[in-house]
Amino acid sequence: MTPSRRAFLLSGFGQLALAHLAAHADEPRPGVALNGGLHHPAKARRVIQVFLNGGMSQLDTFDFKPEVERRHGQTVDVGLKATATGTPGPVMKSPFKWKQHGRCGRWVTDVFPHLAACVDDLAFMMALASRSNVHGPASYLQTTGFLTPGFPAAGAWVGYALGRLTDDLPTFVALPDARGLPYNGMGNFSAGFLPAVHQGTVVRPGGPTPIPDLAPPASARFATPEAGTDGLALLRDMNARYAAERPGDSRLSARVEGYELAARMQLSAPEAFDLSRETARLRDRYGTDRPGADGAFARNCLLARRLVERGVRFVQVWSGAGGPTNNWDNHTSIPTELPPIARQVDQPVAALLADLKARGLWADTVVVFTTEFGRMPFTQSGVGRDHNGGTSVTWLAGAGVKGGTAHGASDEFSYLAAENCTTAHDLYATLLHLLGIDHERLTVRHNGIDRRLTDVHGHAVSAILE
Repeated sequence: MTPSRRAFLLSGFGQLALAHLAAHADEPRPGVALNGGLHHPAKARRVIQVFLNGGMSQLDTFDFKPEVERRHGQTVDVGLKATATGTPGPVMKSPFKWKQHGRCGRWVTDVFPHLAACVDDLAFMMALASRSNVHGPASYLQTTGFLTPGFPAAGAWVGYALGRLTDDLPTFVALPDARGLPYNGMGNFSAGFLPAVHQGTVVRPGGPTPIPDLAPPASARFATPEAGTDGLALLRDMNARYAAERPGDSRLSARVEGYELAARMQLSAPEAFDLSRETARLRDRYGTDRPGADGAFARNCLLARRLVERGVRFVQVWSGAGGPTNNWDNHTSIPTELPPIARQVDQPVAALLADLKARGLWADTVVVFTTEFGRMPFTQSGVGRDHNGGTSVTWLAGAGVKGGTAHGASDEFSYLAAENCTTAHDLYATLLHLLGIDHERLTVRHNGIDRRLTDVHGHAVSAILE
């Protein structure tokens, strides 16, 4: 009897699978061409999302306010009712130098010298507000469109809507900070009520096993192809009985597809993760040899390019772990806490943008640079800043994005969004539009409600689109 495709993939792994791939290497692969979109022609087919975990201070990076400079040290009543973690002090100007950059004249502080040189390629949402100033709910909102857990992440929605570009790598990959998972942990990468196969695959390239359980340990000498074939036959029988008893449960099919993907990844993943295949000059541009978490983030940015180049649709690159330190949650000291974390992302993200251009990926890849909320114009703990859901800054770049533009503005203190306020729902409506999807028509019936990534809100921000 001819073995099934599933049996073939899950047994033998090595030479048999390699021979199969080699025999079909020149055949066209379905889905590799630019997807025409579900609802209109797509400008992009893949996304790299850089998420700054902890809440980047817009007042010390991209949102220059002369009034904050002028009123530095003064106590100002802006009608503030409550803060997240403490009592606000006087207005505090940025301790960093501001300068206008590019033809567009975008103001950027000197914590981002490399990104400052890229502003003509970036489209800014200058007044993106959040409904929460607490990390957990705000992070969920910015990754899933909802304040509470249990909803699919944006990467899961994109994979569900558009499908795979490759059979050999996951559709949605999350690359956490080397120091740990962000707030909410795995909840940021969840498939929620979508089929479980669409959840994000978490990869830790710097760990001893970047993807857990991809290959048997060296001590497992019993894990031979023959044993795999026998075990698979038994597993198929058990799975068939389980599936017949639970027709509405997607976890089993997701697990089986996961095993199939793991088999293929035993061949494809090692090559994709091998950064030594890149030139030393390119690795130096990213800063992959920098010590500690900085080098790890740089390597994740380079890996993100390699993954989208090989067919991964949605890659999240995280800067900052959960907790009170090692992230963008700069409560204690903006002068000492912000520069190190800004330095982590500045050079690698700028190198990523240049690399996408050089490899012809710019034309169909969107880069999103975002955070869960902004920070207050007032001091906390002397020279720190508290959480601020009232306004923050996000930018997009790449396919279909009008570089050198900005939409919206905060008030004179960068305390609240004041003009053309946007939200996470607008951000994702815009992103889905670039991928050829009408955000209002991408729905899944769940518990009697037609759910969408953008909830019942959002609009594509045409001002930043070509």
